[in-house]
Amino acid sequence: MESAAGNIADVLKCSHISKEFDSFDGTGKNLVLEDIDFSVKDNEFLVLFGPGQCGKTTLLNILAGLESPTKGEVVDHGKKVTAPAPERGVVYQKTALFPWLTVMGNVEFGPKVRGFKKEERKKIADHYIDLVGLKGFEKSYPSQLSGGMRQRVGIARAYSNNPSLMLMDEPFGHLDAQTRYMMEEELQRIWQKEKRAVVFVTNNIEEALFLADRIILMTNCPSKIKKEYIIDLPHPRSYVDPEFLRLRREITENMDKSM
Repeated sequence: MESAAGNIADVLKCSHISKEFDSFDGTGKNLVLEDIDFSVKDNEFLVLFGPGQCGKTTLLNILAGLESPTKGEVVDHGKKVTAPAPERGVVYQKTALFPWLTVMGNVEFGPKVRGFKKEERKKIADHYIDLVGLKGFEKSYPSQLSGGMRQRVGIARAYSNNPSLMLMDEPFGHLDAQTRYMMEEELQRIWQKEKRAVVFVTNNIEEALFLADRIILMTNCPSKIKKEYIIDLPHPRSYVDPEFLRLRREITENMDKSM
């Protein structure tokens, strides 16, 4: 989607966000985010990358409407974000699936809450279950699935609400290396087929470079934007491509060390 000026339209605008919390001893404030300012473009895969514990999850929660900024605002399609909404799908590292519901029950939960009739929500769920490669597992419960399969259910459930923006907080961080690589490839396939703007949080440089159109490098707390990188590499990407390795080295050298 493009504006009349020919520029790709903003899905979401994060304007001068700062966030502070009360200190543990209650005697002061801890500044976590400081003057964070960026936009997310339509269909863009944007990665928030930085050292551990630098406030990336806090920022993602603010984008989702789960937390309020101390200063600044988030605007989603011209509307200020003050609470969670179906337009912003969220996938976390720990898949918060309903253990008493099947794969089908979990994926159709959002459309059910929104009042879709049984036939329509089943059609939606069937589409996304097939999209994430879980056709044939509709009647399985989360306890019967592997970690990667549970994360697929979480992705399908988020997509089933038809969000314009997907927010993903280290969704593959708890998976073993082989499953993680497989899920990164699967996420790329899903994103290519079912275009959405994505904001993806990670502290893994290979994952960031494999997935991103653009990487926002964040500093240690109080976290600011240190630099932005446009990743102009074709998909599928190779971990041993010379340009991939050059960017990996450059971004790693420019990243703050974890505190």
